[in-house]
Amino acid sequence: MSYLSSKDLSKEQTSIPLLPLDKQGLELWLQDISPAQQDFIAASGFKAEPGQVCAVPLEVGGIGGWVFGMQSQGWLTQLAAVFSRLPKGRYHLQCDWDKWQRLQASLGWGLAAYRFDRYKVAKGGQPELVLDEDIDQDVRRFADAQNMVRDLVNTPTEDMGPRHLADVAEQLAGQHDAEFSVIEGEDLLTRNFPAVHAVGRASSRPPRLIEITWGDEEAPLLALVGKGVCFDTGGLDLKPAAGMALMKKDMGGAAHVLALARLVMEYELPVRLLMLVPAVENAVAGNAYRPGDVIPTRKGLSVEIGNTDAEGRVILSDALTYASEQNPDLVIDLATLTGAARIALGPDLPPLFSNRDDVAEGIRQAGLYVEDPLWTMPLHQPYNKMIDSPIADLNNAAPSPFGGCITAALFLEHFVEKEIPWVHIDTFAWNQANRPGRPKGGEALGLRAVFSYLQQRYS
Repeated sequence: MSYLSSKDLSKEQTSIPLLPLDKQGLELWLQDISPAQQDFIAASGFKAEPGQVCAVPLEVGGIGGWVFGMQSQGWLTQLAAVFSRLPKGRYHLQCDWDKWQRLQASLGWGLAAYRFDRYKVAKGGQPELVLDEDIDQDVRRFADAQNMVRDLVNTPTEDMGPRHLADVAEQLAGQHDAEFSVIEGEDLLTRNFPAVHAVGRASSRPPRLIEITWGDEEAPLLALVGKGVCFDTGGLDLKPAAGMALMKKDMGGAAHVLALARLVMEYELPVRLLMLVPAVENAVAGNAYRPGDVIPTRKGLSVEIGNTDAEGRVILSDALTYASEQNPDLVIDLATLTGAARIALGPDLPPLFSNRDDVAEGIRQAGLYVEDPLWTMPLHQPYNKMIDSPIADLNNAAPSPFGGCITAALFLEHFVEKEIPWVHIDTFAWNQANRPGRPKGGEALGLRAVFSYLQQRYS
């Protein structure tokens, strides 16, 4: 994690100060150091540009600290931008930033330090940040949750199939004295989860519905539902090789709700938690569900399969119905659902849909606050006609790609009772390239925004 606690340092151990400077601050700071140090800083070319770093020599030799140029906006990237430019060592922030600013910056450090080393151990050590006591626990919890999503998404499907997701959930439940259960294979039919079964039946690894419950039974019920398509070939509507290359990440929604459940339990939010993950592989075999098939759902609505590659909404239909049956105070689902969302808003800005404007705005504002942005999109009801079917209640895919993330959200809306506040987030769960604090690979997008909202809602 590349963090140390200040209380864990012995008297003999020291850490190197990190001093953030903008251009105005640089001018003032230069007045307080010796002429020899001023000459060194000038010779180094340090101008307090964003992300720029410079060692500060001691008068008697050696390094007394480092200065770095502050980013022009945001706090999450302040330390993330300099992490890789610092040599191995122990560091601490030396600044007048408030608690929130230090928390965000320190979280960025941990996100920048992330390495996926399950199969290839990174060489060399990393710099370590000594955390202030007032932010230590929060920084670690948020970094651990975000990096949990990254680990799950980065793991190839051979080691992250439906059973593996269930194992992760069972372990998480055991750590927090929560209840865990799983419905597997043909039992999905006898327990009335036919849509989950239909999508996952072609895989040699049986589909599952994974469930965690936790908290006071008298508290308001919070239902978190995550799409757990552990690999998506597209089914009989087979994806091309390029489209299949990243499909280990199609369980990114499940990874997000597992991490959210972890935070809810760690912070002991006063809720009754219900976490659901329908976990499947959308595989190709003789018993795969077909284009044109009509499949039943738990709610009783029939669904014509316009495209077997629109499978995520199909498995979520049963899970959302089951969640709604419990009379929840709020339902939130997260899913790597549509390419249309990426076309509309790009890879970094997940669209947010909700049947309650106040809830949508609350999450959007929370996302801005914690630097985990989302963008509210409309549940435009006239587009429901795009998912009409002449032979079933719904079609799982519109014939036109126009408004694809909206029609997918509208499909899901049919499986949540109107009186229940509901949120759908279409997350990408991936970084396409390395950036400060955001290494290429799996990513949590929307995680901290949702949790910040939940803290406010249930505080």
